[in-house]
Amino acid sequence: MSLGQAFAPLIDLIFPPRCPLCGAAIGSASGLCSDCWSTLAIPGDPACNSCQRPFGNMMPEGGTCAPCLADPPRHSGIAAGTLYNEPSRKLVLTFKHGNRIALAPMMVGFMMPKLHFVDEGWLLVPVPLHRWRLWKRGYNQAAELARQIGRRSGARLCVDTLVRRKATRSLGGMGKLARQRALSGAIAVHPARKAALKGARVVLVDDVLTSGATSDACVSALRRAGAERVVIACFARVLDEALDI
Repeated sequence: MSLGQAFAPLIDLIFPPRCPLCGAAIGSASGLCSDCWSTLAIPGDPACNSCQRPFGNMMPEGGTCAPCLADPPRHSGIAAGTLYNEPSRKLVLTFKHGNRIALAPMMVGFMMPKLHFVDEGWLLVPVPLHRWRLWKRGYNQAAELARQIGRRSGARLCVDTLVRRKATRSLGGMGKLARQRALSGAIAVHPARKAALKGARVVLVDDVLTSGATSDACVSALRRAGAERVVIACFARVLDEALDI
Protein backbone atom coordinates (compact mmCIF):
# COMPACT_ATOMS: atom_id res chain seq x y z
CA MET A 1 0.00 0.00 0.00
CA SER A 2 1.34 3.43 -0.96
CA LEU A 3 1.56 6.35 1.45
CA GLY A 4 -1.20 8.13 -0.46
CA GLN A 5 -3.51 5.13 -0.16
CA ALA A 6 -2.80 4.83 3.56
CA PHE A 7 -3.76 8.45 4.24
CA ALA A 8 -6.69 8.56 1.77
CA PRO A 9 -9.41 7.92 4.43
CA LEU A 10 -8.06 10.74 6.61
CA ILE A 11 -7.85 13.14 3.66
CA ASP A 12 -11.42 12.26 2.63
CA LEU A 13 -12.58 12.94 6.18
CA ILE A 14 -10.99 16.40 6.25
CA PHE A 15 -11.75 17.24 2.61
CA PRO A 16 -14.87 15.26 1.60
CA PRO A 17 -14.66 14.27 -2.09
CA ARG A 18 -16.96 16.10 -4.48
CA CYS A 19 -18.16 15.28 -7.97
CA PRO A 20 -16.02 17.34 -10.38
CA LEU A 21 -19.08 18.07 -12.54
CA CYS A 22 -21.81 19.07 -10.08
CA GLY A 23 -20.08 19.31 -6.69
CA ALA A 24 -22.25 16.67 -5.00
CA ALA A 25 -20.68 14.56 -2.26
CA ILE A 26 -19.29 11.24 -3.55
CA GLY A 27 -17.60 8.24 -2.00
CA SER A 28 -14.28 8.55 -3.80
CA ALA A 29 -12.21 11.48 -5.04
CA SER A 30 -11.58 9.64 -8.31
CA GLY A 31 -15.18 9.31 -9.48
CA LEU A 32 -18.42 11.02 -10.43
CA CYS A 33 -21.81 11.03 -8.78
CA SER A 34 -24.33 8.60 -10.28
CA ASP A 35 -26.39 11.37 -11.89
CA CYS A 36 -23.39 12.87 -13.69
CA TRP A 37 -22.04 9.45 -14.60
CA SER A 38 -25.25 8.75 -16.53
CA THR A 39 -24.87 11.95 -18.60
CA LEU A 40 -21.67 10.77 -20.29
CA ALA A 41 -22.14 9.23 -23.74
CA ILE A 42 -20.30 5.94 -24.21
CA PRO A 43 -19.65 4.83 -27.82
CA GLY A 44 -21.08 1.39 -28.47
CA ASP A 45 -21.41 -1.32 -31.09
CA PRO A 46 -21.90 -1.96 -33.94
CA ALA A 47 -19.09 0.28 -35.11
CA CYS A 48 -16.83 0.86 -38.11
CA ASN A 49 -14.17 -1.81 -38.55
CA SER A 50 -11.54 0.85 -39.28
CA CYS A 51 -12.25 3.78 -36.94
CA GLN A 52 -14.85 2.43 -34.48
CA ARG A 53 -17.39 5.12 -35.44
CA PRO A 54 -20.69 3.95 -33.84
CA PHE A 55 -23.44 2.98 -36.29
CA GLY A 56 -26.37 2.60 -33.93
CA ASN A 57 -28.54 -0.20 -35.31
CA MET A 58 -27.61 0.42 -38.95
CA MET A 59 -24.54 -1.67 -39.82
CA PRO A 60 -23.45 -0.90 -43.40
CA GLU A 61 -22.42 -3.68 -45.75
CA GLY A 62 -18.74 -4.44 -45.23
CA GLY A 63 -18.68 -2.80 -41.79
CA THR A 64 -16.73 0.29 -42.86
CA CYS A 65 -18.05 3.84 -42.55
CA ALA A 66 -18.24 6.23 -45.52
CA PRO A 67 -15.38 8.53 -44.32
CA CYS A 68 -13.00 5.55 -44.02
CA LEU A 69 -14.03 4.24 -47.45
CA ALA A 70 -13.41 7.66 -48.99
CA ASP A 71 -10.10 8.23 -47.18
CA PRO A 72 -8.69 5.03 -45.61
CA PRO A 73 -6.94 5.90 -42.33
CA ARG A 74 -3.30 5.13 -41.59
CA HIS A 75 -4.12 4.36 -37.95
CA SER A 76 -5.16 0.94 -36.68
CA GLY A 77 -8.33 2.01 -34.89
CA ILE A 78 -9.68 4.59 -32.43
CA ALA A 79 -10.37 3.72 -28.78
CA ALA A 80 -12.56 6.47 -27.33
CA GLY A 81 -13.82 6.36 -23.77
CA THR A 82 -16.71 8.77 -24.34
CA LEU A 83 -18.31 10.88 -27.02
CA TYR A 84 -17.76 14.62 -26.68
CA ASN A 85 -20.81 16.22 -25.09
CA GLU A 86 -21.26 18.94 -22.48
CA PRO A 87 -20.35 16.80 -19.41
CA SER A 88 -17.24 15.32 -21.07
CA ARG A 89 -16.28 18.80 -22.31
CA LYS A 90 -16.43 20.12 -18.75
CA LEU A 91 -14.27 17.26 -17.50
CA VAL A 92 -11.69 17.81 -20.23
CA LEU A 93 -11.48 21.57 -19.60
CA THR A 94 -11.18 21.04 -15.85
CA PHE A 95 -8.47 18.44 -16.39
CA LYS A 96 -6.58 20.44 -19.00
CA HIS A 97 -6.87 24.00 -17.76
CA GLY A 98 -7.95 23.61 -14.13
CA ASN A 99 -4.82 21.81 -12.95
CA ARG A 100 -6.91 18.78 -11.95
CA ILE A 101 -4.41 16.06 -12.79
CA ALA A 102 -6.15 13.84 -10.23
CA LEU A 103 -8.98 13.35 -12.76
CA ALA A 104 -6.69 11.26 -14.98
CA PRO A 105 -7.36 7.86 -13.29
CA MET A 106 -11.13 8.32 -13.56
CA MET A 107 -10.92 9.42 -17.20
CA VAL A 108 -8.69 6.47 -18.07
CA GLY A 109 -11.24 4.20 -16.42
CA PHE A 110 -13.57 5.03 -19.32
CA MET A 111 -10.82 4.36 -21.87
CA MET A 112 -9.51 1.01 -20.62
CA PRO A 113 -12.45 -1.18 -21.79
CA LYS A 114 -11.54 -0.15 -25.35
CA LEU A 115 -7.85 -0.87 -24.68
CA HIS A 116 -8.23 -4.40 -23.32
CA PHE A 117 -5.71 -5.70 -25.87
CA VAL A 118 -2.87 -3.44 -24.67
CA ASP A 119 -0.13 -5.15 -22.68
CA GLU A 120 3.59 -4.81 -21.95
CA GLY A 121 4.36 -5.28 -25.64
CA TRP A 122 2.87 -1.88 -26.54
CA LEU A 123 4.33 1.62 -26.39
CA LEU A 124 2.32 4.56 -25.03
CA VAL A 125 3.05 7.80 -26.88
CA PRO A 126 1.23 11.01 -25.86
CA VAL A 127 0.38 13.71 -28.39
CA PRO A 128 3.07 16.33 -27.70
CA LEU A 129 2.70 19.93 -26.58
CA HIS A 130 4.97 22.68 -27.82
CA ARG A 131 7.55 23.53 -25.16
CA TRP A 132 6.07 26.98 -24.55
CA ARG A 133 2.59 25.60 -23.98
CA LEU A 134 4.02 22.89 -21.74
CA TRP A 135 5.90 25.51 -19.74
CA LYS A 136 2.75 27.63 -19.37
CA ARG A 137 0.44 24.74 -18.39
CA GLY A 138 2.98 22.82 -16.34
CA TYR A 139 2.02 19.38 -17.64
CA ASN A 140 0.93 17.55 -20.76
CA GLN A 141 -2.57 16.22 -20.15
CA ALA A 142 -2.08 13.48 -22.77
CA ALA A 143 1.03 12.27 -20.95
CA GLU A 144 -0.90 12.08 -17.67
CA LEU A 145 -3.52 9.87 -19.32
CA ALA A 146 -0.81 7.71 -20.91
CA ARG A 147 0.86 7.32 -17.51
CA GLN A 148 -2.36 5.91 -16.04
CA ILE A 149 -2.87 3.56 -18.99
CA GLY A 150 0.65 2.26 -18.43
CA ARG A 151 -0.02 1.57 -14.77
CA ARG A 152 -3.08 -0.52 -15.65
CA SER A 153 -1.78 -2.32 -18.73
CA GLY A 154 1.96 -2.70 -18.23
CA ALA A 155 2.64 -0.92 -21.55
CA ARG A 156 5.79 1.22 -21.69
CA LEU A 157 5.35 4.99 -21.43
CA CYS A 158 7.45 6.91 -23.96
CA VAL A 159 6.77 10.54 -23.13
CA ASP A 160 9.20 12.22 -25.52
CA THR A 161 8.84 9.99 -28.57
CA LEU A 162 7.03 12.76 -30.47
CA VAL A 163 8.06 16.41 -30.36
CA ARG A 164 6.15 19.46 -31.53
CA ARG A 165 8.75 21.50 -33.38
CA LYS A 166 6.62 24.60 -33.88
CA ALA A 167 3.68 26.14 -32.09
CA THR A 168 0.37 25.97 -33.95
CA ARG A 169 -2.71 28.05 -33.39
CA SER A 170 -6.12 26.51 -32.78
CA LEU A 171 -7.31 24.43 -35.73
CA GLY A 172 -10.98 25.14 -35.03
CA GLY A 173 -12.85 26.50 -38.02
CA MET A 174 -10.12 25.51 -40.50
CA GLY A 175 -10.78 23.33 -43.53
CA LYS A 176 -8.91 20.08 -44.10
CA LEU A 177 -6.22 21.59 -46.31
CA ALA A 178 -5.71 24.55 -43.96
CA ARG A 179 -5.25 22.18 -41.01
CA GLN A 180 -2.72 20.14 -42.97
CA ARG A 181 -0.76 23.28 -43.85
CA ALA A 182 -0.79 24.47 -40.23
CA LEU A 183 0.59 21.13 -39.04
CA SER A 184 3.09 20.64 -41.84
CA GLY A 185 6.45 19.93 -40.22
CA ALA A 186 5.07 20.64 -36.74
CA ILE A 187 5.29 17.11 -35.32
CA ALA A 188 8.24 14.74 -35.63
CA VAL A 189 9.77 11.70 -33.95
CA HIS A 190 12.61 12.40 -31.54
CA PRO A 191 15.79 11.17 -33.29
CA ALA A 192 16.83 9.17 -30.21
CA ARG A 193 13.51 7.27 -30.19
CA LYS A 194 13.38 6.14 -33.82
CA ALA A 195 15.04 2.80 -33.20
CA ALA A 196 12.42 1.82 -30.61
CA LEU A 197 9.62 2.39 -33.13
CA LYS A 198 10.79 -0.17 -35.69
CA GLY A 199 8.01 -2.74 -35.85
CA ALA A 200 6.42 -1.33 -32.68
CA ARG A 201 2.78 -1.41 -31.64
CA VAL A 202 1.88 2.07 -30.42
CA VAL A 203 -1.03 3.63 -28.57
CA LEU A 204 -1.18 7.34 -29.41
CA VAL A 205 -2.85 9.04 -26.43
CA ASP A 206 -4.77 12.34 -26.30
CA ASP A 207 -7.57 13.82 -24.23
CA VAL A 208 -9.89 14.80 -27.12
CA LEU A 209 -10.06 13.73 -30.75
CA THR A 210 -11.72 16.46 -32.81
CA SER A 211 -11.03 16.78 -36.54
CA GLY A 212 -8.24 14.21 -36.38
CA ALA A 213 -5.71 16.53 -38.03
CA THR A 214 -3.24 16.48 -35.13
CA SER A 215 -3.55 12.74 -34.57
CA ASP A 216 -3.12 12.14 -38.33
CA ALA A 217 0.14 14.12 -38.25
CA CYS A 218 1.30 12.07 -35.25
CA VAL A 219 0.32 8.77 -36.86
CA SER A 220 2.14 9.70 -40.07
CA ALA A 221 5.33 10.53 -38.13
CA LEU A 222 5.15 7.27 -36.19
CA ARG A 223 4.51 5.16 -39.28
CA ARG A 224 7.36 6.82 -41.18
CA ALA A 225 9.63 5.86 -38.27
CA GLY A 226 8.62 2.22 -38.69
CA ALA A 227 5.72 1.67 -36.26
CA GLU A 228 3.74 -1.40 -37.30
CA ARG A 229 0.43 -0.42 -35.69
CA VAL A 230 -0.82 2.85 -34.22
CA VAL A 231 -4.07 2.87 -32.26
CA ILE A 232 -5.44 6.27 -31.22
CA ALA A 233 -6.80 6.42 -27.65
CA CYS A 234 -8.73 9.39 -26.29
CA PHE A 235 -11.07 10.20 -23.44
CA ALA A 236 -13.58 12.06 -25.64
CA ARG A 237 -14.22 11.88 -29.37
CA VAL A 238 -16.14 14.55 -31.28
CA LEU A 239 -18.83 12.74 -33.29
CA ASP A 240 -22.00 14.81 -33.25
CA GLU A 241 -23.85 12.38 -35.53
CA ALA A 242 -23.13 9.54 -33.09
CA LEU A 243 -24.63 11.56 -30.25
CA ASP A 244 -27.85 11.80 -32.25
CA ILE A 245 -27.82 8.00 -32.56
